[in-house]
Amino acid sequence: MTAGVRAASAALYDRTAARASRTVLAGYSTSFGLGTRLLGPRARRDIEAVYALVRIADEVVDTRGGADAGALLDELEAQTARALETGWSTNLVVHAFARTARRTGIGPAEIDPFFASMRADLTVQVHDRASYLLYVYGSAEVVGLMCLQVFLNADRRPGEPVRRPDADTVDGARALGAAFQKINFLRDLGADSGELGRCYFPGVAPTGPTDAQLAEILDEIADDLARARAALPRLPRRARTAVAATLALYDRLLADLAATPPEEVLARRVRVSTPRKLAVLAGVVGQQAAGAVRDRVTGSSPARTTDDGGRA
Repeated sequence: MTAGVRAASAALYDRTAARASRTVLAGYSTSFGLGTRLLGPRARRDIEAVYALVRIADEVVDTRGGADAGALLDELEAQTARALETGWSTNLVVHAFARTARRTGIGPAEIDPFFASMRADLTVQVHDRASYLLYVYGSAEVVGLMCLQVFLNADRRPGEPVRRPDADTVDGARALGAAFQKINFLRDLGADSGELGRCYFPGVAPTGPTDAQLAEILDEIADDLARARAALPRLPRRARTAVAATLALYDRLLADLAATPPEEVLARRVRVSTPRKLAVLAGVVGQQAAGAVRDRVTGSSPARTTDDGGRA
């Protein structure tokens, strides 16, 4: 095989892997998928790759389950580690993720805690405060950090150092991931408790939260969302719009959850209809466009993150 043919074949394999990740996202998430449409093509492909790996791991522990789920998760983690080193995998989702990770600076600091939290789902059914915080960090906050690395490095050219965020931007990304996870815990309360036998919120009985417990959880999520929103101006423009849109959708979910009695939170999954989602997205896009015009007129710009010499 000539060098040109080999390069063309490799590019085809990369594109096929990217399409596989896009298919996973399209099949599993409408809210997240709508947000990614506001990103540039490179960042969108990278976010699809991150989402697909995270989703596959989640399916191993939730949908597959059973006696061999641990071995399957170990295999997926090992595939991911090998692909990070070699840049190649026979698993298309892992291949796409590894290409994204190597280019954007995602590494073991994010990946190891994620798989640890997924593994906890196979053994831990009732969480105390310490295990809950650790689980949320590994299952969601590090995913927020992975997405942040994508946003900061979407336009990075080969040979340039990997861009790293400052502390305030890191805090916002972690808070964003935590908020999304906690809202999904509430939305899936009935299925997690009734079908999987899990209780993520410390002190909440399988029969669901009390009024006071639900109010405390909602306040905690609102605080997470506020921290995430405070970091929005520090993101690149298109990422800022996409994240703002997703935040607005979860604000809507949070408001709907707050208006739902605790017994109903346990009985049904609170959703935002597609027309309402589109209306929310349209409003955010309009606001962000107006803000961009103001920035150009006043000459202001978001705070810059810092760079370091990560792997190119």
